[in-house]
Amino acid sequence: MLSSARDTAQHADVVIVGAGLAGLSAAHQLTSAGVTVTVLEAAPYVGGRMTTDTVDGFRLDRTGQLLNTSFPELLAPGLGALALRPFTPGVLVHSGGRNQRTGEPRGARRAFTTARAFATAARAPRGGSLDQARLGAALARLATLSTNRMLARPDRPTADTLTTRGLPARTVEGFLRPLLTSLLCDPDLTTSSRCADLVLRGYARGRLCLPAGGADSVPELLAAALPPGTVRTNIHAKAACTTSVSTAEHGEIGCRSVIVATGARAAAELIPGLRLPDFHPVTVLHHTADAPPLRDASLILTTGRGPVAHTTVASEVDPSRAPDGRPLITSTVLGAAAGLPVAELDRAARAQLARVYGTSTTGWRLLAAHHDPDAVPAMPAPHDVRRPVRILDGLYVCGDHRDTSTVQGALHSGRRAAHAVLRDFGIRSDFDAQTLQVA
Repeated sequence: MLSSARDTAQHADVVIVGAGLAGLSAAHQLTSAGVTVTVLEAAPYVGGRMTTDTVDGFRLDRTGQLLNTSFPELLAPGLGALALRPFTPGVLVHSGGRNQRTGEPRGARRAFTTARAFATAARAPRGGSLDQARLGAALARLATLSTNRMLARPDRPTADTLTTRGLPARTVEGFLRPLLTSLLCDPDLTTSSRCADLVLRGYARGRLCLPAGGADSVPELLAAALPPGTVRTNIHAKAACTTSVSTAEHGEIGCRSVIVATGARAAAELIPGLRLPDFHPVTVLHHTADAPPLRDASLILTTGRGPVAHTTVASEVDPSRAPDGRPLITSTVLGAAAGLPVAELDRAARAQLARVYGTSTTGWRLLAAHHDPDAVPAMPAPHDVRRPVRILDGLYVCGDHRDTSTVQGALHSGRRAAHAVLRDFGIRSDFDAQTLQVA
């Protein structure tokens, strides 16, 4: 006999399926408004893709996405204790057999001042002072633009817009293309130009960084800020509707509303008819060596031969990720190369990393290779960064696939879903989706 909503025990006002960044962000917003929440997570831990494994004392992230100190959602309540470890200002670009620093702000913190600093400090490979000024001016303009103005621009594939920014070809190919490839996890740059502008603006306004101790520190802080017992792990949701969630372990859990906060593929299974996007695959390689190949906390972008898009000595950026001062080299592979067999990919990556770091990689030890075919939902043009989160009265969806495919987008979409629920509950909130920054 099928149970009805009346037969189902009501455990909370809202049930959230998924304890990734979006689900935890939504839970925090709802509980702060006095709404009771239960978060169901199929894994034994919170975080979704923002997961960190421990291997021989090394803290190894499964994600290759980069954070930025300018992300507004990282300053949200619940993340007050989050420690961010910034990279050395600017980036190193490996091109023509050498590494050259470019895009380097010097001591500026405010958004406009930071962007202006690029005009005097950005050094495009083989470029002169005029190239530097053009790059700085372009970044300065982006840094001061409002989100609404950026979203009002024509939306085209990013690759088609690179030559329209008033920058010389050497700056585009030696800085802009490799930077956007890494920030968007999109080697072909089919991503919406609006999304690319938002991400590039974030770069101009802040510093690329890593969460201290590993990527999982972000979801763990959010989960710790929730009332005890809110998050329930090892519970697999099989179906979701407006008043209940059916689980494999505990039958139906009743509620007033449901938020599906899983990845895009799982969300499409729980909500029939939900569009499933394409994905950008990512593989993250973690190596250790006898000595650090570089005593510098820089992010290195690559051009030319080899599967690695960007690499860094992660232990120089965040020493807590490696034991006893041992080096941790983390490299990210994008596109078709990410799907190569691990042994083949490791050989190709080592050959490339030997050129990038200028040292032998023969004695390096591969600690882990984490491949995720669904790592980053694609955002082809035209892309709506404010896709509706309300499916029906009582059924909502959030995740990076509803905003931008970034940490900021995941957190922001959770906030949007929570406040859609509050509006439907008749609870007033101060949230205004039109004024929050997205990136």
